[in-house]
Amino acid sequence: MLIKELTREELQPEKFIAEKIQEIRAIVGSGSAINALSGGVDSSTVTMLAHRALGERLKTYFIDNGLMRQDEPQRIASLFKTLGVPVEIVDARKQFFDALKGLIDPEAKREAITQTFYKAVFGRLVKASGAKYLLQGTNYTDVEETVAGIKRQHNILEQLGIDTLQAFGYTVIEPLIQLRKPAIRAVAHALGLPEEIYARPPFPGPALAARVLGEVTPERVEVVRKATRIVEEELQRTRAFQYLAILHEDKVTGMRGGRRDYGLQVEVRCWESEDAQTGSPTRLPYEVLERLADRITTEVPGVVSVTYNITKKPPSTIEAV
Repeated sequence: MLIKELTREELQPEKFIAEKIQEIRAIVGSGSAINALSGGVDSSTVTMLAHRALGERLKTYFIDNGLMRQDEPQRIASLFKTLGVPVEIVDARKQFFDALKGLIDPEAKREAITQTFYKAVFGRLVKASGAKYLLQGTNYTDVEETVAGIKRQHNILEQLGIDTLQAFGYTVIEPLIQLRKPAIRAVAHALGLPEEIYARPPFPGPALAARVLGEVTPERVEVVRKATRIVEEELQRTRAFQYLAILHEDKVTGMRGGRRDYGLQVEVRCWESEDAQTGSPTRLPYEVLERLADRITTEVPGVVSVTYNITKKPPSTIEAV
């Protein structure tokens, strides 16, 4: 890879912030830019950097793709409003689910999300705004895993030889591309973002689509959304690197009220990691696992089985898709 990593140990957050603000201003010049905010630490950090650099010449959008956590678009837009950053929510749910219809292969799903996000949704927004630049929170691990062929991250474009100006009509700016998650958290903290943002567990670019094995439909996403809320409520006190729920494709036999209930199975993962390069499953107390199973099978309609992943990364990966 041609990109040189800037490690957490090497990073000087205030110096990095000043340099990136100047860099963004130099690239955009007297023009304007649009910004993709998802509420994760990466996109939130880029949002604050770009807001400091461009002020009112930055237009920030939250794309509601139907794949986010419960009430996430409204919550994030409200939080950033308190930070002085106006955010416009764009309802693109139908476009994303139409693009994902019938797709099973993980890479096909990621490509559908990429094309919908960059071409169909942001291509239209860029054209309407007259902006020539899109800011996004690509990090070093995203590039590393994509180039290595482990999994295609939806936000990796230029590194795969994609000319974004030719393909989509705008240039992508990636201020965090040299940093891994621990370094980005340090920058976010230095920018004054609240702990609920800078200490947030990682969330995949394809959002809950990365946690649905098989076809991604509104109904299946709703199942994993409800399970995600429970997992995050129960495991946030662990201070683990990441925790998530995955909806499996195959159904399994269960029973309720003495009768057969052929239903859904959800897998829970909880990880200890420094930078997502490697990871070990958190050794959760058995009573915590029991509570997760009880809540998910009781509160999420159709779920009859809950499992816990105990495989390290590698050979596993943190996300399932």
